[in-house]
Amino acid sequence: MPYIIPNLHPLVVHFPVALITIAAIFHLVAAVTRSKTCAVIAHTSLWLGALGAVIAVLFGWQAYNSVNHDEAGHAAMLLHRAWALGTLAVVVTLAAWDGLRRKADDIPSKWFSTAIVIAWGLVAVTAWHGGELVYRHGLGVMALPIIEEGHHHHGDGDDASHTHAADHPEPADHEHDHHEH
Repeated sequence: MPYIIPNLHPLVVHFPVALITIAAIFHLVAAVTRSKTCAVIAHTSLWLGALGAVIAVLFGWQAYNSVNHDEAGHAAMLLHRAWALGTLAVVVTLAAWDGLRRKADDIPSKWFSTAIVIAWGLVAVTAWHGGELVYRHGLGVMALPIIEEGHHHHGDGDDASHTHAADHPEPADHEHDHHEH
């Protein structure tokens, strides 16, 4: 039985992305409103996001060493890895600074909140490069079935609103890279 996910990086990577996004939002809100509740959410989500980022990078390393790829995919993987390691260093440094210098309900300063937003920007760029690996280079995904001409039946009896690739030809300038996995 084939694995649905060839490695665990896709399973864990979305948690630090979400947590660091929440951390950035709540750091800004806490700095502006002076809300201790928002500060607790900001600090906690940053610390958990940094921990999740460490785990995601470890599984990303495993994915880097286990996913079939071509030269273009390899170059994209190196770029994503560089962004991921740099982003990890920034996020862990900020989380450590935050954890060593503050209590969970301390209101973050505006400069620290700005630093968290910048770190979130690094996370967003890193995530974008990861998305490029999957959606542009097809890394870590199983091959799609070959679509035969015409329709197939889904059993719901309503094929009128259902179309397939054969019904919508691709533009002439569209290229496909076919790789064996």
